[in-house]
Amino acid sequence: MGRATCCCISLTPLCSTALFLEYEAVLRTRRTTGHSLENVAAVMSALAAVSEGIDIPFRTRPMPADVADEMVLEAALNGEAEAIMTHDVRDFRLALRPGASSATPGEIVRRLNT
Repeated sequence: MGRATCCCISLTPLCSTALFLEYEAVLRTRRTTGHSLENVAAVMSALAAVSEGIDIPFRTRPMPADVADEMVLEAALNGEAEAIMTHDVRDFRLALRPGASSATPGEIVRRLNT
């Protein structure tokens, strides 16, 4: 399990099998990304190397504002994530457990640098 560390803060991506396969499917769609299959394989290998695999023993089917975000929220809840890094911060605010937050990538970088 890989961790990205800055000062005393560490980031560990959480990913269920279903979410990982969804990411791969989106990246493999050339119309969406324009990336070669070799580049997609390299990115997915790098993500797998640093991510913590999350088992989803049962589906909670949380209610994010956008139904397309359900797998992300499920992995976050089952993995007891402290935060979800997303550009769609509003979509997750109401569905997160107490103590968890959603933040943009820029906000996460600022937190790491303070």
